[in-house]
Amino acid sequence: MTVDTTGSPTDLLEVDDDADLIEVLASHGWGDGLPVVAPTSERVGAMLAGCNGHDPEEVVASLPPRFGQATRLAIAVNAVMAGCLPDHLPVLVSAVRALAHPDLNLRGVNATTHCVAPLLVVHGDVARTAGYHGGLGAFGPGSRANAATGRALRLILLHVAGATPGDGDASTQGGPAKFGFCVAENLEASPWTGYAASVGVEAPSAVTIHCGEAPHNVHDMESSSPTGILDKVASAMATTAQNNACISQGEYLVALCPEHAATCADAGWSRGDVASYLFQRARLPVGELKRAFGQRAWAPWMQYLKDGDAAPMTGHPDNIRIMVVGGAGRHSSVIPSWGMTRSVTVPVEP
Repeated sequence: MTVDTTGSPTDLLEVDDDADLIEVLASHGWGDGLPVVAPTSERVGAMLAGCNGHDPEEVVASLPPRFGQATRLAIAVNAVMAGCLPDHLPVLVSAVRALAHPDLNLRGVNATTHCVAPLLVVHGDVARTAGYHGGLGAFGPGSRANAATGRALRLILLHVAGATPGDGDASTQGGPAKFGFCVAENLEASPWTGYAASVGVEAPSAVTIHCGEAPHNVHDMESSSPTGILDKVASAMATTAQNNACISQGEYLVALCPEHAATCADAGWSRGDVASYLFQRARLPVGELKRAFGQRAWAPWMQYLKDGDAAPMTGHPDNIRIMVVGGAGRHSSVIPSWGMTRSVTVPVEP
């Protein structure tokens, strides 16, 4: 069989039909170690149907550290390898645009020793029409759209951006989120407007890239008020083990389960109220931060704080992003960012 390896018509590889494709690709430095779908010309051509007639050679973005050109064709090749369907291609193309946004700082994300991985969140109509899952077990297995699209984005980072461990990805320990990290917002179960609209993106469908750690569970089955739930969320945010303890403007993505979100909304709390409360409660004593990191004064006013005063884990409530994910059960999660990165939300466009 003939497989397309990089998204260039000149880069075709002849592989015996009975050969171990994983080993063949690995010998060229391709793949993520898991079985892949052979990106034959026929399969790649069918995938490109999701481009709605756009030029396959169009460069969507240039991705560091290699600054490889992510053409629609290259994106389609990696989508095939990951097991995507043509309906998933517009989501991937839009996610690549978001990866290249300067606020996201992809070069830094790939160069850091932190375990950061880009989380792709799908919003709006395309989550429904293309099968993305935001309900029960959303961060786990079982959804082809979530699993394949998240994996395809990582393959693009490996094959196009050059974010290979050691050479282009300096993460000390790596992490399972680096295999694939994709979920849908559970808009149907959210008591608030959609997340994309809340950050100024008015579009039928959108994607967000938030570069962060794997989700940290927050368990609260007892509280009947927002404060009880959010105090536990704040406790998960306030730790010297996170980069935000020494980097002032890092974001948090707080993925509230529908029941926790409903408790907040039923009490009259908006998404902004939740973020403001967490900003006030997710704090550590200045003395504890000094012992961990030395002098910590990322804002002029912090120079006047005493050791017993509480310092916030981030510089502004807007750095705490709130969305609804998951199904039944009172478990939410905190996804701290690496710190020197900002989440990016863009419309889904073909």
